[in-house]
Amino acid sequence: MRIPPLYRRPAWQRFFAGMAVGGVISWCIFLYIYGVWQEENTELIRKQAQEIVDLKDEKKIWQEEYKEINKRKIEQLTVQKINVRITNWEKYKLDLLSVSETEDAVRDDMSLMIAKDIETVYKSKDLLKKIIENKPIKINNKRYKLKVKEMVFYTNLSIQLEIQFE
Repeated sequence: MRIPPLYRRPAWQRFFAGMAVGGVISWCIFLYIYGVWQEENTELIRKQAQEIVDLKDEKKIWQEEYKEINKRKIEQLTVQKINVRITNWEKYKLDLLSVSETEDAVRDDMSLMIAKDIETVYKSKDLLKKIIENKPIKINNKRYKLKVKEMVFYTNLSIQLEIQFE
């Protein structure tokens, strides 16, 4: 079996030479385009990596500032409001007006604690308890005394009281 003698025809020689030159030119174009594309992507990745590092540093700074601000705010928490509630007033068949007036009187006695920081108020809880419990209350010509059942210290100072005969 023989290979046909195409090497003698110039048309076929030009065709194969054109294919070889076209292949080389297309390969060079491909390498150029791929190289430019690769370079652009490498630059983009480098910029994004730098941006990530910058954002992480900025995030760390913000978190540290946020923690510091929270620490200062917690230290500066103050009593904003005082809530007083008498829980067992139905036992003595007291009217709501008398109970409300008694709660207001206790709230007025405790008003010196408004705008004080919570730590100071908590340290003086025994004094508050004595102020409330040592003050006799007169309702409907009967003398009562108050007993502190529960005190909750936060921005709202909540005091639950029980009323008893003196």
